Amino acid sequence: MDLFERLGLPRRFSVDAAELERAYLHLSRNVHPDYHLAGSDAALAESLDASAAVNEAYSVLRDPFTRADYLLSLLGGPTATEHKQMPGAFLAEMLEAREQIEEARGNSAAIAQLELVFLERSAGLMQQVGQLFTRFENTPEIDPNRANLLMQIRGLLNATKYVRGLLRDLHAD
Repeated sequence: MDLFERLGLPRRFSVDAAELERAYLHLSRNVHPDYHLAGSDAALAESLDASAAVNEAYSVLRDPFTRADYLLSLLGGPTATEHKQMPGAFLAEMLEAREQIEEARGNSAAIAQLELVFLERSAGLMQQVGQLFTRFENTPEIDPNRANLLMQIRGLLNATKYVRGLLRDLHAD
């Protein structure tokens, strides 16, 4: 059972956040170990396992990046280690961004401005990921372009991971 099935959600990138939350809370209540304390040791162990499984599914699916990465793996797309290539222009842009981070150290206004830029960039990349997943869903299984769409998604996820690293580094001391 994949993580989408575990929460009773359709296997797709676009997930309604409220629906995800409702599914998680409903399942959490049903399997929470506190409701099985009076039962047998086996029932308690089963409840602990089920609760951990529900928590894992929720943790992965609530974040668009981890949800996309997980869905890509389910669809047979390349992993980050299998597809590492990044456009030279993107890498040059990221090098410049790293320099901007260094220049902004100690300047809270500059850090706040860079944070906004990086958050917008990350959101834009994830929006493109969502568009490509929609195209993938609407492309017939026999269409050879599906594999190319998965490669494009991986490239965007790699770029997003890089930008998320910039956000992390922006706040590192």
